[in-house]
Amino acid sequence: MSTRKEHDFIGELEISNDVYYGVQTFRAVENFNISHDKLKDFPRFIRALARVKKAAAMANYELKLLDKTKEEAIVKACDKILEGGYYDQFVVDMIQGGAGTSTNMNANEVIANIALEILGHKKGEYQYLHPNDDVNLSQSTNDAYPTAIRLALHDYLSDLAKAMEHLKKSYEKKADEFKNVLKMGRTQLQDAVPMTLGREFQTFAVMIAEDIQRVLEARKLILEINLGGTAIGTGINSHPDYPKVVEKKIREVTGYEYVVAEDLIEATQDTGGFVQVSGVLKRVAVKLSKVCNDLRLLSSGPRCGLNEINLPKMQPGSSIMPGKVNPVIPEVVNQVCFQVIGSDVTITMACEGGQLQLNVFEPVAAYNLFNSVIMLEKAMYTLADKCIDGITANEKVCSDFVYNSVGIVTALNPYIGYENSASIAKEAMQTGKPVADLALERGLLSKEQIDEILKPENMLNPHLEAKK
Repeated sequence: MSTRKEHDFIGELEISNDVYYGVQTFRAVENFNISHDKLKDFPRFIRALARVKKAAAMANYELKLLDKTKEEAIVKACDKILEGGYYDQFVVDMIQGGAGTSTNMNANEVIANIALEILGHKKGEYQYLHPNDDVNLSQSTNDAYPTAIRLALHDYLSDLAKAMEHLKKSYEKKADEFKNVLKMGRTQLQDAVPMTLGREFQTFAVMIAEDIQRVLEARKLILEINLGGTAIGTGINSHPDYPKVVEKKIREVTGYEYVVAEDLIEATQDTGGFVQVSGVLKRVAVKLSKVCNDLRLLSSGPRCGLNEINLPKMQPGSSIMPGKVNPVIPEVVNQVCFQVIGSDVTITMACEGGQLQLNVFEPVAAYNLFNSVIMLEKAMYTLADKCIDGITANEKVCSDFVYNSVGIVTALNPYIGYENSASIAKEAMQTGKPVADLALERGLLSKEQIDEILKPENMLNPHLEAKK
């Protein structure tokens, strides 16, 4: 295997000529064997890094800080990455010390060596184009890295919103399919008043629709970046016009209205946007998990539970109990939600732990943010395609619960009064007799009146129309 020698201020190392990363990446790989999740496992983050470096090169050329030859080579190298190449060269662990310096240098070295080959040079011939002096020109890890996190997070949140919309449509289809299935609504796991199974699923659709809006709002929040602040936000080693020029270039490269913060010192140390996004993800997870709890409960049984709906049979449910089928899809989505909720604590602590002019814990915050969004996205598609779309209703079970329930006495309440209703409810629970039969026996209502009041359409639109 042929090698090349590369050096940093710590010393010299032999680097394989097969790889595009250099000495600083090599040291990071040796130092940080933590999560086993590498940059290459997060393609949107790699593309975000390439976009930041491309925009920086374009800005540096416009400001006459970089010559045309180098600018074109760096831009072409970034474009090759944006087209899906060289992902395997991003080998640094996502969780790392150094506030993201290893990630930034992994990108700088890979882009520099691709650019060198474009110019007809060999990898490592940095005298012609340097990872720090050229690819990292007018930047610091402290502005390039968090900007890339925001770019990647914006894209990941867009993916999540699409997945949520997909799940919403699945809920809506079931809401329409089950719109005439009468069932008993429940509060505190006790019989309440009638509703339809369709309305139950429509509620799920409305819940996720609200959260789609929260995700899109959170996505807007991270359009503010600190690119141009360099080390701590003062812009040291950069041109005074660089922030406004690079803002224009990052918009050109991404197609989104990113804005360089007015106060770059504040923006460099402030990770409030990450806390906000994480909070929204936790909200999504909490509500999604609640729906999965409902699905598991509604499908419980089949003989000794509610058994109002049937979930698709995905796999045998036991190694010892023949015929048992478990609600494995809601269960796995529940677990994704638990993970996201736990990650919110990690992100919160990482953002709280920042000191003075920089938060060095952004790597673990980014890792958990990306994982939370990716897992939620996959969970949305899994729940929709492998569970919701295949749900069927046990209509007789649902209707029997309604007409045998003590809860329908609530529908009689406006006509016979609270005291009579309470007395009938008590006797029904003691004797097992239907509420309607007891009201008829006591002469409180005629059969015709009871039949009218207990018509499904009157119970489902309980606004006293039946009094007329």
